[in-house]
Amino acid sequence: MPARSVTGVSVESDEAAAPAMPASAPSRDLPERRTARLGLSGRLFLVTVAFVVVAEVLTYVPAVANYRVEWMSDRLAAAQVAALVLDGRTGEPVSEALESRLLAGVNARAIAVRGGGAQRLLAIEPMPEQVADIVDLRDVTALSAIRGAWRTLVAPVREPIRVIGEGGIGFDRVEILLDEAPLRTAMIDYALRLLVSSLIIAAAAAGLVFVVLQVLIVRPVRRLATSITVFADDPEDAGRIIAPSRRSDEIGQAERALGRMQRSLADQLRQKRRLAELGLAVSKISHELRNLLTGAQLLGDRLEGTEDPTVQRVAPRLVGTLARAIRFCEATLAYGRVSERTPLLASTPLAPIFAELPDLAALAAHPVSVEVAAADLSVQADPEQLARALANLVRNAVQALDGAAVPEAAVRVVASRGAPGRITILVADNGPGLPARARENLFAPFQGSMRSGGTGLGLPIAAELIGINGGTLTLDASEAEGLSGARFRIVLPEG
Repeated sequence: MPARSVTGVSVESDEAAAPAMPASAPSRDLPERRTARLGLSGRLFLVTVAFVVVAEVLTYVPAVANYRVEWMSDRLAAAQVAALVLDGRTGEPVSEALESRLLAGVNARAIAVRGGGAQRLLAIEPMPEQVADIVDLRDVTALSAIRGAWRTLVAPVREPIRVIGEGGIGFDRVEILLDEAPLRTAMIDYALRLLVSSLIIAAAAAGLVFVVLQVLIVRPVRRLATSITVFADDPEDAGRIIAPSRRSDEIGQAERALGRMQRSLADQLRQKRRLAELGLAVSKISHELRNLLTGAQLLGDRLEGTEDPTVQRVAPRLVGTLARAIRFCEATLAYGRVSERTPLLASTPLAPIFAELPDLAALAAHPVSVEVAAADLSVQADPEQLARALANLVRNAVQALDGAAVPEAAVRVVASRGAPGRITILVADNGPGLPARARENLFAPFQGSMRSGGTGLGLPIAAELIGINGGTLTLDASEAEGLSGARFRIVLPEG
């Protein structure tokens, strides 16, 4: 009959890992709605418990299997002592009482020793015809040890089992025949005691790990989340900015980054609020100032009819200055509106809008020509807003040419088909062009003007109007034919 081998070595076999699956299954099988309600602490607790349970199972199963091997090894050691007693009584008969005491001390039905080519058997009862299992402790494996322990606990046998081990002094091999019931009882008792102690150790370890992770990770993360929530309620309150700790790990870095972001955001919001309040005040002042300047302009118009030579010389300059001040107030009020109205998009022919642009040449004191070419093109845009944007661009060009006193000054507005479904409008002049300083802040309010008395609002307003109509306004780097000044490109959807 082939021998079955066992061992007491602790390994992470498939059988040892298998019992861990039911322990972690509940955390995977939780309903999605319930899992979503678990916070970071709850999920961390479940993960900690799962890992501790797996670790305990991986050590618990080999420990029980090793106990079974040690129990049988103890019985073999006792059998060797009994064999020495038998060997010392060579030639003398062994009484039945002595045999009973020796077998009872080993807790075995029979003891057999082999050595020196001879075999001695100690038994009271007749030897059974077959045994339920053979365990050879001389050649053991971890897997067979775990399988043997599992069989003893789950499927005990009534027939005796045969245990084989190494012999002692004067013996080659020792065998014993014993009942499995005492072994199973001892294993159950040991397994229960080990289970209780393992549960206590596991609970203590899980609690310690959970507390440490709570202190090191969960609480700082909760502090970050709370700071973000509280700061969002009132971003301008400096008292809601997180105070970073002295930690040098990733959480400390996150705290410092969050603090910098909150301070930067709070500063920007306070600055924007002050700018909004300032803009409202400037709009009110510009409105009242425009009314005052309009009255002053009417008085200046009357002064032009006086015969006093001094008044006649000064009055035109006074009227011109008042006119520029009124235009500045109107431009400031236009830009200071909260937002432009939603455009009423429609198919808008360009020819009627272009036809009004040459009239803007009258704004210049020196001769300036405004040439337009719209062909038979239409764009998808709000007519009023498109007219305002083009008027701003042409007015800027006329005033720039007038201020530079360019001979044969000309502004050209040309529309053509560009990319499929798009219309391109070019507004170009033959003035001195734009210096690099003006290009940097061209579309920034109050910063793009290079003309004395200019507001710097014409281009920002035009860009906003074109943008809300689904188009773009950019400074074109190429030069128009015959024109070497500033060149702006408008692209709008075809109507």
